[in-house]
Amino acid sequence: MKVLNFIQTSFRRGTQISRFNILAVAFLGAPVHFSLYFVFKYYEQAWESLPLRLIAVALCLGGLFKLKNPDFLGKYFPVYWHAMLIFVLPFIITVFLLKNNFHELWLYWEIFMIFILISFVSNWLMFLIDFSIGIIAAVVFYLLTTPVIELDPQFNIPLYSIVIMFSIVAGYMFSLSNRKGLIAQERNSALEVLARSIAHEMRNPLGQVRLCFESILQELPVYHQNKVAEIISAQGLDRIYLRVAQGQMAATRGVQVIEMILNEVKNKPIDTSGFTYLSVAGITHKALDEYGYESGTERTKISLEYKDDFLIKADETMYVFVLFNLIMNAFYFLKADPDGRISIRFDRKVAFNRVCVRDTGPGVPPENLDKLFDPFFTAGKKGGTGLGLAYCKRVMRSFGGEITCESVHGEYTEFVLAFPAVSEQELDEYRQTMVSDHLDMFRGKRILLVDDEVPDRGPIKRYLEPFQMLIDEAGDGNEAIEMVRTTRYDTVLMNLNMPVMNGLEATEAIRAGQAGALSQNVPIIGYTAAPSYIARGKTEKIGMQGFISKPVSEAELVRLLVRVMDDQSNGTLRDVCGITVLVVDDSSFNRVALKGILEKYGIRVIEAGNGVEAVAKLKKEKCRLVLMDIQMPQLDGVEATRFIRSGNFAGNRHIPVIGLSGESDEEHIESALEAGMNDFLAKPVDTMIMINKIRKWAGYQGNKQTGLVRSTGNISV
Repeated sequence: MKVLNFIQTSFRRGTQISRFNILAVAFLGAPVHFSLYFVFKYYEQAWESLPLRLIAVALCLGGLFKLKNPDFLGKYFPVYWHAMLIFVLPFIITVFLLKNNFHELWLYWEIFMIFILISFVSNWLMFLIDFSIGIIAAVVFYLLTTPVIELDPQFNIPLYSIVIMFSIVAGYMFSLSNRKGLIAQERNSALEVLARSIAHEMRNPLGQVRLCFESILQELPVYHQNKVAEIISAQGLDRIYLRVAQGQMAATRGVQVIEMILNEVKNKPIDTSGFTYLSVAGITHKALDEYGYESGTERTKISLEYKDDFLIKADETMYVFVLFNLIMNAFYFLKADPDGRISIRFDRKVAFNRVCVRDTGPGVPPENLDKLFDPFFTAGKKGGTGLGLAYCKRVMRSFGGEITCESVHGEYTEFVLAFPAVSEQELDEYRQTMVSDHLDMFRGKRILLVDDEVPDRGPIKRYLEPFQMLIDEAGDGNEAIEMVRTTRYDTVLMNLNMPVMNGLEATEAIRAGQAGALSQNVPIIGYTAAPSYIARGKTEKIGMQGFISKPVSEAELVRLLVRVMDDQSNGTLRDVCGITVLVVDDSSFNRVALKGILEKYGIRVIEAGNGVEAVAKLKKEKCRLVLMDIQMPQLDGVEATRFIRSGNFAGNRHIPVIGLSGESDEEHIESALEAGMNDFLAKPVDTMIMINKIRKWAGYQGNKQTGLVRSTGNISV
């Protein structure tokens, strides 16, 4: 199997079919073969064959049909290409060499032929195969067409053999050197394309953000000085939340595209430590809700078949990115077809389960199928980076699976995501590990489960039962408020959509103190079957500590409860109220934005525009913590932190410093850690992650750094 794969790879790498090569063969090879017949026949008086020359001319010109019709010979064109090269180079030259009794002229042509063949067949194995077939075929042809064989070579055969071997080695050394130069040239060109492609890819999300802002502006009432603004209707407020959510999703997608491109260029390995078990139906449905459709019509073109759900061990964000990429490519090629459709179905197998994404677009030419997942190959997609599918392949392999493409040109294209089947034993072991890791934290904790749908409570109770938690139940918001008033709960799980009083109204009432002052800050987690990207904004605004989508995933629920309870055990967000934070950033816009966020939590903010100003401010002001941008003029964040930690600094050398940067690679984080920073946040910063880190480090005292928590904010690929 490995030998077969090696031969197939060699065949693919040794088949350099390009427009330039086809034109070179047609407009150089064909005229040369035709003209040389007359030169050697009538001038050199050598043995010649017009039929052989005409066949060579026809084969050279045959490649032009490929330029006119990309489907010419379909998947068999590479075979035609090698057959043509074999005939017009080693076969015909060797035939003339033998027929002319090893004439000195043809000995030179044989060496010249080797260099030409190497330039067209860069893989050594394919060169040897093509060269050997041509030589053997020429010998057979000579034996069959020569009545009386009278070969009398008048040259030094061992010496000529050495020249031939040297020519092959030298030819490949020249070819390798030339190829390296071409690769460097292609890489420079690719980097230029990369820069243009990033700009192109960012236009879509930035355009969506702009449209969202314009839509929000339309919903806002007209401003009148010294007058009370008109009240926004409930429907208008819903539309504002929708546009805000869509804008956030567009910005997140833009960041993901940039991160994906940079990671692919750097060949950065994918971190698999955070992979967990996910319902493929749940995350696929969620992805379809969150995709940034250009119109309502686009959404109706996608159909999803639910019948075979299964679990995968993966990262949700990475899976969604792969799905987004396939959907985006499909829509691109369906633009010219108003009746085009995209279907997504699940297929359960014994060893591998599959997610199949099929579109009724123009399909992929057969010769492009093997190249689809190569970096920088765009398959005719104008303005694309050519990195999307290559990164999708890396992601799928990190999941232990594979991505393949099946296509019939002119009919359909189907991408198949194959995931290794999750066994019951594997799942049981994961659950046992999860329980043992968190049993001490959860044991004896009291949870209030609020949902009007009794069947929906069942899975949640089943997931939490092994943790020995005490679970109470309520059927609506009013009942929940009464129970919170009389009982102390560690966490409330609140369905957002309920009759009588929904989860948002109940949370607002609890936060307003209607359930008593002692329960005013009880952690509340919202969940709903509504699109998560819309509901999440509402839950954050109302004061919930987290959000999870229906159907509830066991692993996601446990992770969220761990985070919420861990935050609760470390104190409330009121811990940060009244502290002073120094924000250091050369961008005044970033400083203003961060200041606005921090002041909402009662944090006093002092600003500095670079490292020099930061050092001066720390000498004068008593700050609890520093948010330090890493890349700044004069004195950057790394050097400023290094100076603060040194013995030359007159202020608090142990003040916690959290680095801020648009870079999130390991090398960047390591340099921040080595300089003495305590933690790291990648831009754009997730508000809750930042506040939690400030709360964590604001109480830090002493001269030792604890472990660096390497958060990348809301950046994930």
